[in-house]
Amino acid sequence: MVIINCDMGEAFGLYKMGDDEGLMPHIDAANVACGFHASDFNHMRKTVRLAKQHGVKVGAHPSLPDLQGFGRREMKIGREELTNCLLYQIGALKAFLDAEDVVLNHIKPHGALYGMAARMEDIAEAVADAAEVYKVPLFGMKGTLHERVYRRRGHAFVAEYYADLDYNAEGGLIITREHEAKDPADAAARCLRALIEGKTRSVAGNDVTVGADSICIHSDTPNAVAITEAVRDAVRPYRAAR
Repeated sequence: MVIINCDMGEAFGLYKMGDDEGLMPHIDAANVACGFHASDFNHMRKTVRLAKQHGVKVGAHPSLPDLQGFGRREMKIGREELTNCLLYQIGALKAFLDAEDVVLNHIKPHGALYGMAARMEDIAEAVADAAEVYKVPLFGMKGTLHERVYRRRGHAFVAEYYADLDYNAEGGLIITREHEAKDPADAAARCLRALIEGKTRSVAGNDVTVGADSICIHSDTPNAVAITEAVRDAVRPYRAAR
């Protein structure tokens, strides 16, 4: 069975990012920004309440400390410093979860941090160090270094497929600063193939192996709601009842 997750709760102050209200009824899990690439204390609580209203599970979506770059720029950071950075963010979200009587479901690093953990051992170890405290599954990409590290450390691992991002010839995720709109029907067809065959077509034209325990859509993709609706309809036979 596959679940649909979304990176969301990414507004900040008076600035809005993404249609969380439109997306929440169509997803199973929300990856909620924790204040370091987006969001703030008011938006974290608002997003947790919205997820609770719709029966959506909530995971922490911590990032590198980079509000201006939306967490999509790499930076140099040591293992212990990164672990502390993650504990701080996840702890903040968990306080709001506790206040609303909602459990922390998972942890999913955001943006550049996600990509760094997929290929840099000390970064993956730091993520695993933080996850040791919270004892919840980690989301990531099949066949990457972070999958090997997370599993070796004893963490449950959920392999993601991205409905609205492209893959390179080696099977790596192409993480862009801004996301472009995608054709909903094409996105749905790619998700269905990833789910059934475990393959997707890269930008180079070759097929690469992917995992699809969960399908991710980003709330800041311009037509995210239309993509999510199309994907949900396409994979309906493979989804667990919420």
